[in-house]
Amino acid sequence: MDPASEIVMSGPFDASGKTGSTEVNEATLLEDFLSIPSIEKAWTSSSWRGDDGFDVIVEMSQVNLSANARRTFMSTVFIPHMKSGIITNCRWAPFPFELCGASLVVPSPSGERLLIVRNNDAKTVASQAKLEIWGQGQLLKEMHVPASVHGSVYSDEWFQGVSWSENEDYIAYVAEEPAKPKPVFGQNFVSSNQSDTEILGAGTWEGQGDWMEDWGETYTGKRRPVIFVANVESGAVQTVEGIPKDVSAGQVVWAPRTPSSHLAEKGTQALVFVGWSSFSSNFSTPRKLGMVYCQNKPCYLYAVEAPVPERQRSISAPSAVKLTEGITSALFPRFSPNGQLLVFLSCQAAVNSGVHTATNSLHSIKWPAHRVFSMPMQIKDVVKVVQRANKDGFPGLYCADLIANPWVADSSTLLLSSVWRSQEVILAVDVESGDVIRVSPANSLSSWKLLGLQSSSLLAVASSPNEPDNLMLGSQAETKKNWTWINISVPSLKLTERVNKSLKDMFYKIIQIPVPPAESNNTLTEGARQPFEVIFVSRMNSYIKKGYRGRENGAQNSLPPLLVILHGGPHSIAQPSFSKPAAFLSALGFSLLHVNYRGSIGFGEEALQSLPGNIGRQDVGDVLAALNLVVKNGLADPNKVSVMGGSHGGFLASHLLGQAPDKFRTGILRSPVCNLASNVGSSDIPDWCYVEAFGKEGLTSYSEAPSADDLRVLYQCSPIAHVFKVRVPTLFILGAQDRRVPAIPNGLQYAQALRARGLEAKVIVVPDQHSLERPQTQFEGYLNIGLWLKRFK
Repeated sequence: MDPASEIVMSGPFDASGKTGSTEVNEATLLEDFLSIPSIEKAWTSSSWRGDDGFDVIVEMSQVNLSANARRTFMSTVFIPHMKSGIITNCRWAPFPFELCGASLVVPSPSGERLLIVRNNDAKTVASQAKLEIWGQGQLLKEMHVPASVHGSVYSDEWFQGVSWSENEDYIAYVAEEPAKPKPVFGQNFVSSNQSDTEILGAGTWEGQGDWMEDWGETYTGKRRPVIFVANVESGAVQTVEGIPKDVSAGQVVWAPRTPSSHLAEKGTQALVFVGWSSFSSNFSTPRKLGMVYCQNKPCYLYAVEAPVPERQRSISAPSAVKLTEGITSALFPRFSPNGQLLVFLSCQAAVNSGVHTATNSLHSIKWPAHRVFSMPMQIKDVVKVVQRANKDGFPGLYCADLIANPWVADSSTLLLSSVWRSQEVILAVDVESGDVIRVSPANSLSSWKLLGLQSSSLLAVASSPNEPDNLMLGSQAETKKNWTWINISVPSLKLTERVNKSLKDMFYKIIQIPVPPAESNNTLTEGARQPFEVIFVSRMNSYIKKGYRGRENGAQNSLPPLLVILHGGPHSIAQPSFSKPAAFLSALGFSLLHVNYRGSIGFGEEALQSLPGNIGRQDVGDVLAALNLVVKNGLADPNKVSVMGGSHGGFLASHLLGQAPDKFRTGILRSPVCNLASNVGSSDIPDWCYVEAFGKEGLTSYSEAPSADDLRVLYQCSPIAHVFKVRVPTLFILGAQDRRVPAIPNGLQYAQALRARGLEAKVIVVPDQHSLERPQTQFEGYLNIGLWLKRFK
């Protein structure tokens, strides 16, 4: 291969302004794709119009490239009750409105009030958070919370928890604890009483104080999450007392109101929250291991007295009560409408094995009528971990969260989103019997996500590789087992002609891949011998329309180039959902092969647990088996294949470049793990290195000071061990702020090793974190990826 001259650009265009028409055209196309809005959330409430329907608030987002941010905007739609399964008069508001500077938006249960949280991340301001309470037509209350009370309100998808009380008089939420005073030096004195808002005297300066440990990637500089309660009427904000100092609190909800409690005297109210200890007990380390994307942290449900003014304080200070002592993980607590059950998700399979994501389980606790807790609480298994699934059978729960109100009209049916093999689907769970029913259409190849519920109607967002987000309405039939679905079309969604044509021409298919014969032996569990899946995406050209007989018809040379795309994790999933960057690459003329190798979620616990201890071998074999099958079936030309992956997908892609150097024309590595021996000492999740490299032994052999033997094993299963066999040019996209897979001991080291052998390695380092998701990062990264792929196709 004789590579052409390297593309010289630090951004998408040459700084001199001399840009070719190809670059301009591709940049315009990418911007058109990235500008397509996404549906993020939706809330339902009874309509002020009467009983003939309900109102929906829809939150959407759209990139703002020049500001390197995402615009969040909201719209409302009135949905009348269906007559004969048909909606005839669905009415959207004329225009959406943008939510400028809003960190969180949470409607009250009645829909009559709206909380907007605005964080101010400047560390020297008197207030770092503002709470706004809006009514129908006016601002009812504005609360500037002093920095001495708390810092920014948590708005992430993990610790974040905002809960309105039943009567909507109070709001419980999670925010950073106040900053500790920093020492002041100078003028012959030392003081530790300096507050953030005081002005330093002449000749003095502020020191740094003690190092503060945080929860790693995406939480840099974030202080411990603590629960607060705001009085909607008075505007007073109080700290929830009784939470241990070594516990980070989140996902708070109000417990059902009862006349008395052993927590305190009459008239009190209680909160239930999730608590994570600062110490990782399953890995026997005192440090905070990285939290984001990691479900393997032990956590428990607690109940604590809420600081409401009308309470009669108990003689002793309130103290949080641990409710789930008998289980190592409890998340997303939700009370049934009748207040009799507390239901929660558990990631105990991840906690007990050490892998960062595993099969979930669902549990319940009977909530005592007077909150007199009988310890230990009896925990019922509603849905257990599924070890292996029958063909097309339920593979277990794989949930990112539960919506705030997941209940159908009764108090026994809970709805949730979960991964089922390669798709995300909506499931109904009978919390009494444990029966699980698939609610989203069984014949749909799209991915579905639950947004909200109103009585026996639900709202969902559905998308596929060739179709952006659609707002879907599901209505339960009288049998309670079947659902009728209607598309609530988002008004005025305009696509450019080129984008529209590209999506219409796109074809996709989920294909099952048999386990490679060398791997299908008696040492594997039954679940690990079952087929895995790939998602093949291509333009619907004549060779596809003729039944995939390109190879037999001698038309292999006409096949488009193939890009193999590998997800990270490794315990995550590629779904047939709409991806703007992937759609852009497809529009450039590339077929895409997303490989859900064994170890991906959605296929049962045995298949998932087969990968730890075998990374760099089993996953490599699965990808090569998938590639060989699509080539054999005439879907790809073996001489026109490239590979791309991010995080563990980058680990896998770089392994493939070294272990199968003749298979690929080029490689693209996004935030790749290239050297576990160095990553174990620099990542916020060194436990990942141990568990994935050593398997079950990694949980017990984990050490903050790895031995020479451990480092040898970590190196041997790393892509860096095969770097001398790589033969093709490689593109790197790295995040300068990445704490998960720091760039210097991973991607940059690997790139320099390639350059030392005379190979071309183009490196782009962006001011971003591990996920590389900021709008300008996506734009620059995928524009360069598109141009790079076209150069080596």
